[in-house]
Amino acid sequence: MTIGINRPEKRNCVDTLTAQRLVRVITQFEADSSVKAGVLYGTGGNFCSGLDLNEVSNFMEDQEFNFQQGQGPMGPTRKMIKKPLVAAVSGYAVAGGFELALMCDLRVVEETAVMGVFSRRFGIPLIDGGTVRLPALIGLSRALDLILTGRSIKAKEAFEWGLANRLVACGTALGQALNLATSLVKFPQACLLADRSSAYYSKFDCISWEDALNFERRSSNQLVLKESIKGAKKFVSGVGRHGKSISITEEDDF
Repeated sequence: MTIGINRPEKRNCVDTLTAQRLVRVITQFEADSSVKAGVLYGTGGNFCSGLDLNEVSNFMEDQEFNFQQGQGPMGPTRKMIKKPLVAAVSGYAVAGGFELALMCDLRVVEETAVMGVFSRRFGIPLIDGGTVRLPALIGLSRALDLILTGRSIKAKEAFEWGLANRLVACGTALGQALNLATSLVKFPQACLLADRSSAYYSKFDCISWEDALNFERRSSNQLVLKESIKGAKKFVSGVGRHGKSISITEEDDF
């Protein structure tokens, strides 16, 4: 199954409606016994630029930021998806879009792609599993480099770090990801899924997956009200476009 985020005019940032549709289609993907693997991609040259900050900027400061079990602002990010999912990463995969890529089992990344915790600049916390998955994938030290600085990581470095599983030519990520996902279908599926489940279990044997994601949620919810709405308004006003780094302090006039 291919799952495409289709908001190219906004670099495929995710608003509430898109997040709900992602939850619905992932649920269908998991329930369809005829489908063994999936590919998540973005249309128009970008994977996903994160949460729609125009929407966040209009939140009320007393608005609840709660979701159903297994769901986050970007959609189905607070759960373990039941089948292999491959991300076809082109263009920007940043902030919440980075977290969507991390949610997938494997990442096929074009050589011109850019990833990173760009939300650092605007006080938007990692709230879709990023603080749980990223250290597990590349180690704590490298994860903190990206989480704390909010810097971009280009495809070559991502491949060297093990963040990208395949490094491919510009414009070929979707096709290459489909080939990779198709290669998984030929194997006996019960065995493949058992080994996949065991690998995830062994990585989180000291703390349960649910506990780690719930801790991230509790830590970040109030920050959305304290900093994220102001940061989103600053972004909407035109500050920090195209990944430009800026300095935001408590004294900044939003």
